[in-house]
Amino acid sequence: MLAARYGSAMTLDHGRILTTHTGSLPRPDDLIASMWAKEDGVPLDEEALAEQVRDAVGRCVKQQVDAGIDVINDGEMSKPSYATYVKDRLAGFEGESVQDYFFEDLVDFPRSAEMVSANPGRRKRSAPACTGPISVSDPGPAVLDMENLVRASSVADPVGLFSSAASPGVVSLFFANQHYSDDESYVMAIAESMRHEYEAIAAAGAFVQVDCPDLAMGRHTAYAGLDRRAFRDRIALNVAAINHAVRNIPAEQLRMHLCWGNYPGPHHHDVSITDLLDVVWEAKPQTVLIEAANPRHAHEWTVFETMTVPDGKILCPGMIEPQSNYIEHPEVVAQRIERYAHLLGAERVMAGVDCGFSVHVGMQGIDPDVAWAKLRSLAEGAAIASARLFD
Repeated sequence: MLAARYGSAMTLDHGRILTTHTGSLPRPDDLIASMWAKEDGVPLDEEALAEQVRDAVGRCVKQQVDAGIDVINDGEMSKPSYATYVKDRLAGFEGESVQDYFFEDLVDFPRSAEMVSANPGRRKRSAPACTGPISVSDPGPAVLDMENLVRASSVADPVGLFSSAASPGVVSLFFANQHYSDDESYVMAIAESMRHEYEAIAAAGAFVQVDCPDLAMGRHTAYAGLDRRAFRDRIALNVAAINHAVRNIPAEQLRMHLCWGNYPGPHHHDVSITDLLDVVWEAKPQTVLIEAANPRHAHEWTVFETMTVPDGKILCPGMIEPQSNYIEHPEVVAQRIERYAHLLGAERVMAGVDCGFSVHVGMQGIDPDVAWAKLRSLAEGAAIASARLFD
């Protein structure tokens, strides 16, 4: 079983640093055009679109393995966006959300806001409001995602598989609640409905990555008006919702991703990781992916000089920044890995990417060929670090 292989990998008894990434990968141009058309309501041949997705998954799986990435996914090829895709799988969402995409840092720099909002991938995303009881309207896509990934991976033979899915908190962040009486009822209703997708991923033998931008990005967006205590209470609720939704999945088959927002803004309002970690450790997933390569968070490795990572947790810091066309030198990657390995122990560290390369379909900002070169550099850097750490 892939789950058994990946469970072994997460104890890192391979004698080397394993590599992975966060989720979205560059999509082929023809698939971007089809998915944009679908989002615009243009009638499509659904079987032809499904074939495009299958082909894209097959190609991206091979490219990941060829780049040297150990724990891979489907690149989120079937999803228009890492969070808003749930509108096509859950009932209870209609119209357009009144919830603003408010970012404190972009308010301070209006020209940056214009540049971010002009990105065609962001303009195409759609987030309806919650207008009724939430339930699973179409269980098929989550199962089909895993069939496509498992089929493609049977040829490529990676070390392990993962699949990302929106957290209850991030869905509530983007889809305004116009139905439930309070935040807790709303986020728990989302959690119960998302449980189907999480369990479908686990049942396929892959590892469930719960994407949680709400726990970090939420501080300078929807939760910006809260004081520190109220903010921490809110993200604690979101963590409780995760734990409710994954209650039937072993911790070692779960990973979660923290994110401060994958957009090229100034990010000078990003909350410190020190305000989050004690709450994050309460979440069930064994592996925690954090941003550690970009200019606002690369310094935070020093936090772990004094902060203890709970027993049983694995840390997967980002060694690659997905918004820049700079290709990180493998030696830089190796040095970053070694910092964490010396603090936590090499057996508790994986090497990852800060965030996805294309979190919205057609998102522009990085050359797709550069994205694959960055993943190769990640693998090369991990090999350099491994030679030093496991010699």
